[in-house]
Amino acid sequence: MKVLLLKDPKEDDCGQDPYVRELGLYGLEATLIPVLSFEFLSLPSLSEKLSHPEGYGGLIFTSPRAVEAVERCLQKDTKAEVWKKSLKEKWNAKSVYVVGNATASLVNRIGLHTEGETCGNAEKLAEYICSRIPLESVTVYQTIPHPGIQGNLTSYYTQQDRLPNVLLA
Repeated sequence: MKVLLLKDPKEDDCGQDPYVRELGLYGLEATLIPVLSFEFLSLPSLSEKLSHPEGYGGLIFTSPRAVEAVERCLQKDTKAEVWKKSLKEKWNAKSVYVVGNATASLVNRIGLHTEGETCGNAEKLAEYICSRIPLESVTVYQTIPHPGIQGNLTSYYTQQDRLPNVLLA
């Protein structure tokens, strides 16, 4: 029997989409059709902000796409060399938060140490961040549109009357 999967193909350790592999084990023939397209719109702005960790109290990665955006920024020009020599170390001296385990593993791959991966959603991550940081003033810089996460963090921190100076990717 044939199965139509409406999703982007993802490769696992075996170089095959896990859904295609699993369905194949049951004798099903899966065909993948991507249904969404995605385009990064703010890479120059993100790249500029990544070059100045001194202006931020930390990073918040909201998704694997956010990590991909940072990776693309690091591949441009001489950014990879500067990242390895100094920027990575400067960002690691700050808090780097992630929403889930999948995002954490990708952030670790670019050399950053993470916190909050067990939170699982924006609301719990916001609570976690508030419990860990003595927060003074509110400044959230969002370079990649992600209204659900930014809205949740902003409203949570506003209710708490405190926000860190973070780069929300």
